[in-house]
Amino acid sequence: MSDEHIRQTLRDLGVSVRYVPLDDDRDGEYLHHRRLIRLQPGMPRRLHRSVLAHECAHAVFGDAPSAFGPANAKMERRADEWAALRLIDIDAYKLAESIHAAHPHAIALELDVTVDIVEAFQRILSRFGDTVYVQARMGAGMWHHRETVH
Repeated sequence: MSDEHIRQTLRDLGVSVRYVPLDDDRDGEYLHHRRLIRLQPGMPRRLHRSVLAHECAHAVFGDAPSAFGPANAKMERRADEWAALRLIDIDAYKLAESIHAAHPHAIALELDVTVDIVEAFQRILSRFGDTVYVQARMGAGMWHHRETVH
């Protein structure tokens, strides 16, 4: 999925994006009650596209912060994994991993995303014997992508 597809998803959801200075520890945030994503201005490209996709995921799921920490952690993981599936092409990932072994920082640079997005993508990979599954679930045929490796 391209960056333009992320922007189209936001348009379809009626979510707008504004660039405003945020606290130093924040690159972006989704305000569900306002249907608004706020992003730190001046971010480098790979950080910008990763944060925008992550915040788009919050909009897709209608996430709002919770007073319960584990619920927030689950929403953050889900947002990173949703973003990873839209920003990382499996063939590009395979090539980057073959070049850079299992070094998430180098793979992230190669794929033009943040390390968090690469690590989220790696979390959703499941290996069984000579087969790697992307987003595997219980049941026959319940996976997003399957790849045989040797």
